[in-house]
Amino acid sequence: MNLEKVIFGFFIIFALTLNFGFVVGEMENPSHHNVYELLGVIVVNLIATGLKLGDRSQIGAVLLATSLVADLQLLAVATYWTVAVHIAETGLTSDVMVSIVSLAAGALLANIISVIMLVSETLMSRL
Repeated sequence: MNLEKVIFGFFIIFALTLNFGFVVGEMENPSHHNVYELLGVIVVNLIATGLKLGDRSQIGAVLLATSLVADLQLLAVATYWTVAVHIAETGLTSDVMVSIVSLAAGALLANIISVIMLVSETLMSRL
């Protein structure tokens, strides 16, 4: 067993599961989406992106691209949340929360694609 691949797979799958946990719940209900969970999602996604930087294969490039998409969307979520609550002072209205969860769902989709690619690459290497 290769410890590097275990750590790599762990962070990719952990990013997906944390992102899923943030998105699950009523979209417009702020109490179903915790800001600290979002912080955890962002940190784990950034770590997963860092781990993908060393792979020079074609699939590694696509894995990195999916990770960058997820990072971009999650950073947009954090920025939007911060602006809505602290700068514009509109608060977490249902409209704001729906936008936040929608962007996080886009990052979730990118993470799902990343995990599917990781699993398919693993299965292909066994043949």
